[in-house]
Amino acid sequence: MSQKLLLNAKEINIILHRLACQLIEKHDDFSNTVLIGIQPRGKFLANRLAQILKSDYHIKHIKLGLLDITFFRDDFRRSEKPLEANTTEINFLVEDKNIVFIDDVLYTGRSIRAALTAIQSFGRPNEIELLTLIDRRFSRHLPIQPDYRGRQVDAINKEKVKVNWVEQGGEDAIYLVNS
Repeated sequence: MSQKLLLNAKEINIILHRLACQLIEKHDDFSNTVLIGIQPRGKFLANRLAQILKSDYHIKHIKLGLLDITFFRDDFRRSEKPLEANTTEINFLVEDKNIVFIDDVLYTGRSIRAALTAIQSFGRPNEIELLTLIDRRFSRHLPIQPDYRGRQVDAINKEKVKVNWVEQGGEDAIYLVNS
């Protein structure tokens, strides 16, 4: 198995600040906007973006939630091992709010489809947008595209994109892994 470094910590930080600025440009003070990280891997990106918006750009009231999509996926019964659900933490109303779903990698689009179904349990949002750190554009199974993307990656065949975060006990780095 070989891996190639796509983005280092400095490059990821630059991209995160660009994404934060794009969110501010569209959502201003976030008074009617909520950020929702898609569990499990979107929570690291969502937490990091919320922190940047608060500390570096002085956005005072960021509503941040986490959404578990485990049992909303169309492939959840295909695994031989028991499923481990993550927590959903949405402590605010989504009714008539602008939602920004946040996930680390957009691959087939199935996670986003599951998130669209799962969020219905919490009300009817006004608008839903998608922010992803990595967009694997040639791998889509569903017609889903990000509104905000950090980097587009053309991964082919058996290549995978691996996102590492300091919060997971590692480093901030993104690798293209060839298995």
